[in-house]
Amino acid sequence: MAILRFNALKETLHRTPVKVQEDERRSDMFGRNVFNQKAMRQYLTKDAYESLKNATEKGEKIDRSLAENISAGMKEWAISKGATHYTHWFQPLTGSTAEKHDAFFETTEDGGAMEKFSGSQLVQQEPDASSLPNGGIRNTFEARGYTAWDPSSPAFVWGPTLCIPTIFVSYTGEALDYKTPLLRSVSALDKAATDVVRYFDKKVNKVITTLGWEQEYFLVDSALASTRPDLMMSGRTLLGHSPAKGQQLDDHYFGSIPSRVLNYMRDLERECMLLGIPVKTRHNEVAPNQFELAPIFEEVNLAVDHNSLLMDVMDKVAERHHFKVLFHEKPFQGVNGSGKHNNWSLATDTGSNLLSPGKTPMKNMRFLTFFINTIKAFYENEELIRATIASASNDHRLGANEAPPAVMSVFIGSQLTKVLDELEKVTNGKLSPEEKTELKLNVVGKIPEILLDNTDRNRTSPFAFTGNKFELRAVGSTANCADPMTVLNAIVAKQLKEFKVEVDGLISDKKMKKDDAIFNVLREYIKSSKKIRFEGDGYGDAWEKEAEKRGLSNYRTTPEALKAKISKKAIDLFGGLNIMNEIEVKARYEIEIEDYSKHIQIEGRVLGDIARNHIIPTAIKYQNILIENVKGLKEIYGSNFKGQAKQQMNIIEAISEHIEKINEEVDQMINARKQANSIEDPTEKAFAYCDNVKPYFDDIRYHCDKLELLVDDEIWPLTKYRELLFTK
Repeated sequence: MAILRFNALKETLHRTPVKVQEDERRSDMFGRNVFNQKAMRQYLTKDAYESLKNATEKGEKIDRSLAENISAGMKEWAISKGATHYTHWFQPLTGSTAEKHDAFFETTEDGGAMEKFSGSQLVQQEPDASSLPNGGIRNTFEARGYTAWDPSSPAFVWGPTLCIPTIFVSYTGEALDYKTPLLRSVSALDKAATDVVRYFDKKVNKVITTLGWEQEYFLVDSALASTRPDLMMSGRTLLGHSPAKGQQLDDHYFGSIPSRVLNYMRDLERECMLLGIPVKTRHNEVAPNQFELAPIFEEVNLAVDHNSLLMDVMDKVAERHHFKVLFHEKPFQGVNGSGKHNNWSLATDTGSNLLSPGKTPMKNMRFLTFFINTIKAFYENEELIRATIASASNDHRLGANEAPPAVMSVFIGSQLTKVLDELEKVTNGKLSPEEKTELKLNVVGKIPEILLDNTDRNRTSPFAFTGNKFELRAVGSTANCADPMTVLNAIVAKQLKEFKVEVDGLISDKKMKKDDAIFNVLREYIKSSKKIRFEGDGYGDAWEKEAEKRGLSNYRTTPEALKAKISKKAIDLFGGLNIMNEIEVKARYEIEIEDYSKHIQIEGRVLGDIARNHIIPTAIKYQNILIENVKGLKEIYGSNFKGQAKQQMNIIEAISEHIEKINEEVDQMINARKQANSIEDPTEKAFAYCDNVKPYFDDIRYHCDKLELLVDDEIWPLTKYRELLFTK
């Protein structure tokens, strides 16, 4: 292994940046491999084009008779782009994407061949539903499942394949993917938000959920990564002593991008342009070899598809540049982890951002309505939000090195806090003309001025308002954005529905005017959700104690957090909005709780293997070298050898102590793992892995990392942190 390590280092040091050709404007390349409106106009009949356009923009159904024309046009377009196969591209509950490729090729009766792609093949396929996570919805012998075309997300060509974004459902109709509940939540929020926004603008007919994600990631040379079994098997380093220099000098963030990395980014961005992924921002992140890219905001369904596609593209482009992309939330101990910040907002079909103040009191009242309702929704469902960002990998990140803590809170800034404090004082009941004037001029009317300078961000806040959007910062870098966005859409939709019922009730029962009714309801929401707002530093015991006083949850681990997903409150929420039924909700919980156990199980196996098959033999080898040295000193100095061999003997003794501890801890971890594996109940098993198996990881690591400091560098088998993080 040591030979492999040094060969990898030698190979890495001789790398040169891979050349990237950029001979076109990006605006000319954008969407070239996407079946967008330009391609549709060229390859479809007028009726087919209008039908597909209406399906994309308005959600209208496509007539089966036109599906044949659409599939024929899509096939010809794809073949012109070099495609030989097609696939229904979907997002099962594995967290990644899935695809089964079929050739356009068909034989004919006369022994010839042709390219064929029918309307039925476009609209529906039948992959194996039993071999993908289903949470018990499908038995192993009941393999049938269906993928169905989602016209709202355009088809694209990636490599030699036409990829058709689809939903994935079981034979009995339950959703087996992330996209189906997301689309349902978008519909629910559209209806609820449209009903509320019409208090202020009768012309609005649709509200669109928008998302701008920020993808953080690490890059490690592929040769170096291949020397680390833990990186290859679990996505993170289970061992490794922190280097003398980490991120403490703050010299990486926004620094000059290394040449190899820059060429990788340029190549990646070129592929993104062709696929219609509107990436715009790239920069170094805080930790060494950590980076970020971010796109322009898009409609949430398309944004989710683009992020899932991007992660696949990042992996493939990385291979060309001899990199390994690490999406794990905490691949390296002691430096910043990676998140996927989800910037969420609402826009109308008339072009207004509902979370952006306007120039008039009326527009600012609209802003406050959606702003306050979102905070209220977050407060009422903070446990569910915590559950939706829970995973074995994100547990390592939450609460460490500038990541948001496990306690959910909302940051809005001191200026907006003052605005809400003023609104909290609104008279209970009908407002006098003087109060209305003062409120609209001195509080509501000044919001744009306040937000002009209110651009600071609280990096420790899980949910921060940043000017015209809310940023859900707690989402992990490996996550599919659809899950947290589905939950956020759902809780805001429910909240807006309740808000409208209350306002309408005051108007009809109390005979209040619309403005009075809105002010009264918002005032109560401000009071009732005040506990979730926190403007301070989210780190440390002080905030956790304060959160406990406020009655906020603090679920430090995934098994604790996930329970909120199957609470009656959650089941009623999703069922009441027709987003998921009880079977679908519980199936997702079962998949996620089992996934947690499997991740810890894999890490435990890998750690035990490395500790016993790599670390201990290396330590013994070095110990034997020292023993031979001591024997030699004894031969030279005789009975006085101990004075000359004192340090060597101390190291020999220290190595023995660490080896003994590692063996003891590994044995105990294996026994704990066996006991956990014998538990049939998925929840109990997850808690056993969390409470009884995982604690051994840190102890084993401690002794292995101490050996790394003692053993000769020339025989140490694992590539070290200083090499992984600082080799460019």
